[in-house]
Amino acid sequence: MMRKLSFYISLLSLGMLIVACHEDSNEPDNNDKPVKELSEEYYSGGKLGTVFNASASAYQQPTPACDNAKFSYYFKKGETLFERDFNQTEGTAFYGLGPVYVRKGCLYCHPAYGHGKRQNEYRESTMGNGYLLVIYDKTTNAYIRSVAGMPQTAAVAPFKAPIDEKQIQIDWRQYTDEWGNQFPDGETYDLIYPEVTIPQSAFYAPIIAARNGQNVEIPIEDVGVRLESTIGIYGTGLTDAIPDSAITNEWVRQSQYFNSIGKTDALNPAYWNQTNNEWVSYYSGLTGTKYVRRYTYAMTRGPILDAAGANAIWNITNVTRSDRRYHYLDLNFNAKAQTHSYYAEASSKDPDVQRDFYKYFPQERKTGDVEKDIYNYLTSNTQAAEMSDGDYHAFMVWHRGLAVPAARDLDDEQVQRGKKLFTEIGCATCHHPSWTTGDDEIHDPNGMFGNDDMPRYPHQKIWPYTDFVQHRLFMKNDIRTGWCRTTPLWGRGLSKMCTGADDRLHDCRARTVTEAIMWHGAKESDARKATERFRNLSKSERDAVVKFINAI
Repeated sequence: MMRKLSFYISLLSLGMLIVACHEDSNEPDNNDKPVKELSEEYYSGGKLGTVFNASASAYQQPTPACDNAKFSYYFKKGETLFERDFNQTEGTAFYGLGPVYVRKGCLYCHPAYGHGKRQNEYRESTMGNGYLLVIYDKTTNAYIRSVAGMPQTAAVAPFKAPIDEKQIQIDWRQYTDEWGNQFPDGETYDLIYPEVTIPQSAFYAPIIAARNGQNVEIPIEDVGVRLESTIGIYGTGLTDAIPDSAITNEWVRQSQYFNSIGKTDALNPAYWNQTNNEWVSYYSGLTGTKYVRRYTYAMTRGPILDAAGANAIWNITNVTRSDRRYHYLDLNFNAKAQTHSYYAEASSKDPDVQRDFYKYFPQERKTGDVEKDIYNYLTSNTQAAEMSDGDYHAFMVWHRGLAVPAARDLDDEQVQRGKKLFTEIGCATCHHPSWTTGDDEIHDPNGMFGNDDMPRYPHQKIWPYTDFVQHRLFMKNDIRTGWCRTTPLWGRGLSKMCTGADDRLHDCRARTVTEAIMWHGAKESDARKATERFRNLSKSERDAVVKFINAI
């Protein structure tokens, strides 16, 4: 019923756009005359990836390509896996949660499939809490080793959470920029940023960091914490269809430009050699094939079939599957290499866990040495697969099959003005408007899926508004490394309707588009000039830029 309703809403939205086109032409509606063709920019995801739905379900629709390829059954099945909570009741649907986990399900982080919401406290069960904790050693700026890269704050009995979330403190601080948070015409704006602290008592295992090639315990004073919130997941399959060569060409173009003006540190040296204009780090999976990095703020992932969603359905819930028959515990632990786990060690020595372990896992290779049995259970790389290959396939069909909502009001005079200014002041330099997909041959670093298994989007002009390059904004309490991939802007104007919030940037510090723009304005920021130009626009011009950003 809901899918039918969405279909009718889509038709209604398309009809409204067509009526608007007739009205713009100043001609009477005449059924005998051809309908004015919408411009290509309305099709944010191309003809194969766009839906005309501007309702609260705009982010949740299948692409035309998904429906055309008769993937509707798998899409719905994958959607259910995304929307439901996993549990610890063996033999039931959605079984496999834990032993430790970040969230019970995906919707908590991606409300209505969109961006996470700004939080005043960290609770894993709060709908809309898209925050992942980034816990690092201030001395080296590297993640600490004794919690996971996506630290868990929840556990199923008899185990205990690696971090006690009740002790996590999020404080929102006021920030005043060099312009006093005021535009030249007198209009003011407000800027806030998060300060996050976690005391020593919140950590279940000792706090271990890697220094000078050795793992050492460090004091809480050396531990830094940052927040990173989830982004919308709609349209990710379309960006997966952009050829690696096209993304590489954009890095080359920017590298050549920055070299020409003498800015030799403009691109992340961990990934790109700016002198030679070439990659120094690729992403590769089990097959060993090298891929260009394109996903996550830190650009840690390559193709979508082994990117954030494929990873999260395992490590956020700790639900095992055939290609990952081990638990996600801490950063030091590598199941395949059988390296040491600090979490497993702490659990194995915990009297409470020892007391109830055999009651909870009565069939678990009991030897009588409870400490050894607990450690071996947690670190085993031969766990039973809790998610079937069929379910995982359906989940990835859904993930790659999510459409982008069409752009809106592009013929509006103010939106047109905002679009022109967006380009003139330099926003489009990083928020690159359009890309063209390639043949869209399916690339799966794990070798599980091929062309016939997924919806595909060959030769589409799409409008994500990102360059797939990392830049630095030098914000107060910035993202951990300072390097952050340009986030796509498409569909963000519907966030308030879809999710109930319009929070932006990597930690949701910006509550409005204007705040987000002004956070780009630090003296060292790669976007400094664009921010200065925006600041010096008139009130009506600034409003036009904001309206355009919300329209795309």
